[in-house]
Amino acid sequence: MPPFPSQTPGPEEPLIELRDVSFGYDASRLILSNLSLKFPRGKVTAILGGSGCGKTTLMRLIGGVHAANSGSVLFDGELINVRDKAQLFRLRRRLGMLFQFGALFTDLSVFENVAFPLREHTRLSEPMIRDLVLMKLNAVGLRGAAGLKISEVSGGMARRVALARAIVLDPDLIMYDEPFAGLDLISMGVTAKLIRTLNDVTGCTSLVVSHDVPECMAISDYVVLLATGGRIVAHGTPAELMASTDPETRQFVRGEPDGPVKFHYPAPDIAVDFGSAA
Repeated sequence: MPPFPSQTPGPEEPLIELRDVSFGYDASRLILSNLSLKFPRGKVTAILGGSGCGKTTLMRLIGGVHAANSGSVLFDGELINVRDKAQLFRLRRRLGMLFQFGALFTDLSVFENVAFPLREHTRLSEPMIRDLVLMKLNAVGLRGAAGLKISEVSGGMARRVALARAIVLDPDLIMYDEPFAGLDLISMGVTAKLIRTLNDVTGCTSLVVSHDVPECMAISDYVVLLATGGRIVAHGTPAELMASTDPETRQFVRGEPDGPVKFHYPAPDIAVDFGSAA
């Protein structure tokens, strides 16, 4: 299968590229195997797949948390070297991350959570920090909540605070790890709309890792479907995946309980375990 997406528009190089990447936390089991992907600039790409297929691991490789066992990970054409701390600090300045459970500082206010990256990565004056934080909070609809403690906001609001923090440095890349997990339907809709709107307004590149098919299909330009072992099952536009006749793709996007991905974990014939008791 060719690297995704083959239909990348224009001559510009992708912002993120993986070339024949393999990774495992130990030598006995690879989570990703010979994975090649290209993520186009300025687009929303959803990375879908079941639990354990390597979605979050893929984001960690892009963020330089782990080094690939083999192959290359490139950020804007630059090979990521996890041993080069100066490079990682510089590249992470261009990256925003929305963690699955927010990862907010519970002893800080909403305002101070969003201000934290500005204080860590810049030397801006306090008046400038104040204006930037309030602008980002306004973008996610929470300017009025700036003075609240994290314990005083709902789960959906906390996710939006984390999103404001992720975009406060105006990153080139925003990675969303399960942004819809644990949210009610209204909060899911608000979060999905924010991801799409922020991508279009800022021109950033967005990678969305999720199990939630309907939300991702509604906001994404491209979709990658991964299976266990980091294997690419399908890639293309949401319409192409929804119309796919491939059994494994159809099973996932339609939420069918059984199919190529079996309900039962491999086991001996049931007579082997229960025959003697019959």
